[in-house]
Amino acid sequence: MIYLIIGLLILGIIAFLAGFFREKKLKKLLARGEIVELPNIQQVEDMECCGQHETCEKESLLAAVSKQIEYYNDEELDRFRGKGSSAYLPDEIEEFREVLYTMREEEVAGWVRSLQLRAVEIPDELKDEIFLIIGERRG
Repeated sequence: MIYLIIGLLILGIIAFLAGFFREKKLKKLLARGEIVELPNIQQVEDMECCGQHETCEKESLLAAVSKQIEYYNDEELDRFRGKGSSAYLPDEIEEFREVLYTMREEEVAGWVRSLQLRAVEIPDELKDEIFLIIGERRG
């Protein structure tokens, strides 16, 4: 345990020193006129897949990636808002399954993200199927 703490402290010190020397170098370049201004962090506006990440952010299941709710002809599922994933009846599960299997494979991750943003939990019985579809698409 002590080795882990020491290792983390060493990594923290290395990161601090690297940032310090980078900042110092950039300020020298600015003073000499080799650069006009210090580089800024750029926000990516386009939600297209850029190919730089192992998992495309556009297909991510994390609701934090996108805050915009998109409907997939599934407005009727909003009535399940707040219902637990294990509390669905068989006919309610079939409603979700019908929506799932009427959409294109590339829309499934977006649909799941939309349900998360709308506070609609996916029935437990469908989660394996959904992850299989998304996994096959990414693989």
